[in-house]
Amino acid sequence: MKFKMSTKLYLLVLLIPLSFSCKKKSTYTFENPLDSPRKDEVVLLERASIAEYVELEAGELPVFKFENGDFVPTQVDDLDGDGEWDEVVLVTDFEAGETLVMEIDFFPENEYPKFDKRTNLRLGITQEDGSFQEVDNYEALPCDDGFEIIAQGESVNWENDKIGFRNYFDCRNVKDLFGKLKPEMIIDKIHTPEIGSYHELADWGMDVLHCGSSLGSGGLALLKEDSLFRLGSTDVYSYHKIVEGPLRSVFELRYKGWEVDGEMLDAVERITIYPGKYWFESDVTVTGCPEGSQIVTGIVTSHLKREPFQFKSNDFQVIGTHDVQSLNNDELGMAVAVPLEEAGKIGRTSDINFFERGFETVSEKGFSNIISETYYIGQHCESGQPSKHYFFAVWGLDKDQWKTEEGFRKYIEEETEKLSSGIPVFYKYKYVPGF
Repeated sequence: MKFKMSTKLYLLVLLIPLSFSCKKKSTYTFENPLDSPRKDEVVLLERASIAEYVELEAGELPVFKFENGDFVPTQVDDLDGDGEWDEVVLVTDFEAGETLVMEIDFFPENEYPKFDKRTNLRLGITQEDGSFQEVDNYEALPCDDGFEIIAQGESVNWENDKIGFRNYFDCRNVKDLFGKLKPEMIIDKIHTPEIGSYHELADWGMDVLHCGSSLGSGGLALLKEDSLFRLGSTDVYSYHKIVEGPLRSVFELRYKGWEVDGEMLDAVERITIYPGKYWFESDVTVTGCPEGSQIVTGIVTSHLKREPFQFKSNDFQVIGTHDVQSLNNDELGMAVAVPLEEAGKIGRTSDINFFERGFETVSEKGFSNIISETYYIGQHCESGQPSKHYFFAVWGLDKDQWKTEEGFRKYIEEETEKLSSGIPVFYKYKYVPGF
């Protein structure tokens, strides 16, 4: 089994012959090795690891149940688009040191249990009547012949029940934030009369971040020697939905023709979001990395009055900011967690307004392709190999804990501990007559 989310899944397998004449049920034991609870813990199981011990049948999908018969929130995903599921996602709570025993069962797709929708994706393209049509694949317009907004909320949007994110679907390619005050899914409604302007505080929340010409909330660049090159204004920039489900949503942003100091690179960012987390997972793959270059992720500093912070937490290097810096004039915390073995340079750009100095990329937005007002961290770039990071964001109006840097850092420490210490999974079979 491959490791996912930097979460190590240890498997102890008790082998029993598979030549039964009846179908088998299989019990799975999940253990929390930490002396702290784990709410909305995510466990991923690959098809191959299940098929090795449980007989799979075409047209049937696995679901997990507790010993009392209640369903465990489960999602089955086809990640490579071949029509056959590849992974099972489980989301459940663990008390400190708790062991949970579950049983796998199978259902036809049309009878599969329904679970609350806690993650969401959307790229809506503007139609002639002013409405938006959701698409699963689409290519952004270049800015060479002028700037045009074609997407709902200007962006590719993703969310869970805690917070929302967006990535401008044009040559700016900057990430932004939606603060949320309710667990309901909201991004399908943004930029529509139903909820009004997302720049104004509403009962669901609002757009809370000013990005300017920074990297916003996790935008990407390449560091070559002492220069930063924004991942923007590429020859091709496209969106591709991989999975959208109640427990996990995954999509890719793909780029071709990224010019870095005279060299042409390609890049893919795969973004994953899970329920109950104030972060998303990003895997960035660059093809053609210049020697010694680093993939960079950053945080806007334009409204920052306090110094940013950095610290090591479990298996991660963390950089972050916390201040009264939201567009609602309240607390906003943002952070990037990078695996220690991948962590590179930490730095801060100048606050120069390069747009005003004539470096205009999108005049309608006062945007310059030259990055400023950004606190960033690099990751070693190996051509064709993904680099992983986690981007955290919290809003003070959502929860009192987010009103202080200490409260935010405590959450980061708790989450990186979980990401550094997985849930050991033990497989065991029992024969159930008549099943």
